[in-house]
Amino acid sequence: MNATLSEKAGARITVPVALEGRAYDIHIGRHQLCEAAALIAAFAPGARAALVTDERVAGLHGAAFETCLHQEGIAATRITIPPGESSKSYPQFIMLCDALLAAKIERNDLVIAFGGGVVGDLTGFAAAVLRRGVRFVQVPTTLLAQVDSSVGGKTGINSPHGKNLIGAFHQPSLVIADTALLDTLSEREFKAGYAEVVKYGLIDDPAFFDWCEANWSRVIAGGPERDHAVAVSCRAKAAIVARDEREEGDRALLNLGHTFAHALERLTNYDSSRLVHGEAVAIGLALAFRFSQRLGLCPGQDAGRVARHLDQVGLPSRLQQVPGGAGSAEAIVEAMTQDKKVKRGVLTFILARGIGRSFIAPGVAADEVRGFIEAELAAAY
Repeated sequence: MNATLSEKAGARITVPVALEGRAYDIHIGRHQLCEAAALIAAFAPGARAALVTDERVAGLHGAAFETCLHQEGIAATRITIPPGESSKSYPQFIMLCDALLAAKIERNDLVIAFGGGVVGDLTGFAAAVLRRGVRFVQVPTTLLAQVDSSVGGKTGINSPHGKNLIGAFHQPSLVIADTALLDTLSEREFKAGYAEVVKYGLIDDPAFFDWCEANWSRVIAGGPERDHAVAVSCRAKAAIVARDEREEGDRALLNLGHTFAHALERLTNYDSSRLVHGEAVAIGLALAFRFSQRLGLCPGQDAGRVARHLDQVGLPSRLQQVPGGAGSAEAIVEAMTQDKKVKRGVLTFILARGIGRSFIAPGVAADEVRGFIEAELAAAY
């Protein structure tokens, strides 16, 4: 972890994403909406713009952001979608593409995604295919989106067969993360986003995991630790994306816990009243470490430490904590077979030799996974 809390002075933090020919910056700080508008105006002077958001974000922050845009001479057409994972769907994708065309968005214009991961993923995918590609800006409004989904150019929608199975790589031109917007999140939604923060420590930064254990409550409270956590997470993701933009190598490490998580989301029908993405990721992280322990790869104390931290924060860490049940071991394994990391029908997992020592494990036997899940479902935690 090479960022320091010298960032606590309140100055905007800039994290570069170094992609040849498609480089962009992530700007992080509190009360950045009008600064975001100024950056957008400077980036695309005279461009037509569309502002895509959801009903909840529009009610909380839409007028303030539109005022900032107007002050910079940007009259953006607002397009509003319903909140929730169900909007990452074929019908909403078609609606959004048609609305962008009706707004006369052209290749040199700009689409602004103003919302959480659902808005960003859906908007980015529409921008990727509209007129074969238009520019877009990410202004993420949730912790999960600020530290993960807004960075790296993965866009897409869900299918009945699985999560994020239809999409494209389409890098944003700019990302602006206003951490003050996170003050309006529910406690549940903020904690769900925190699962993606702690993931970066578990992948390859044990010092950051140590820091998270000591400072998680301050991250939630919204002090300088929040900006620090967002900045460290974005730096970690930016470094991996710069090395492996299209997930042909170690970018897959960012999916630590996600093979389990996406299966659980599918089995709960993407019903956020039962399970939101970050909660599924938290369970997935704990399972990935316990599975690694079962395979003799990871010390038990490390697997226990991961689960204890998630429990302390108030995140789920066990299959038994899925409201309405997680399903059978057979159903969970079957849901995993649609994971994007499956190759020739064989499961690939991100496993760990310890905290901060994750690795890609291709060719994991389905019987091993099934046996582990059966044991987890039967365990009395």
